[in-house]
Amino acid sequence: MFRLGRTDTIRSCSQESLLFVQAMDNAAKQNQEKVDLLQKAIRAHRSYTDMAIQGQAIDRHLLGLKLQAIEDLTTIPEIFMDTAYAVASHFNLSTSQVPAQTDCVMCFGPVVPDGYGVCYNPMAEHINFSVSAFNSCAETNAARLSHFLEEALIDMRDLLMQTPRSKL
Repeated sequence: MFRLGRTDTIRSCSQESLLFVQAMDNAAKQNQEKVDLLQKAIRAHRSYTDMAIQGQAIDRHLLGLKLQAIEDLTTIPEIFMDTAYAVASHFNLSTSQVPAQTDCVMCFGPVVPDGYGVCYNPMAEHINFSVSAFNSCAETNAARLSHFLEEALIDMRDLLMQTPRSKL
């Protein structure tokens, strides 16, 4: 798992991203405050991404320890039996960027029965998305998530277009 490098989870939920989302839903917030919160959320995400790239994330490390305990037939450490670990390891939203210069679309399925798989390819003028969910799960709906994802992206585009850039 670690011999030739590894991938890791970049957890996109942060206090900064939560504050931005809450501001977007608050009509009393000024556009500049929303833009400032978006920039803070982007910086936090970039920091988490850099940590994962540098091998400082935790998900694959913990998975490696769990799999090693299973392989060695030793007692599974208590952390892996804890509800908090189970919740933190249940990825309802699994995303991956698959960058390509062509206008192609990739797709993969959810990693849990009640989840979504979202693959995206940012292009110069648009973003290609594929959203998947299991039809067997009543709580998930790929078409509905796609609709709201598009709405959110348009809202962010409009926010940035309506807010003049700082002269600093």
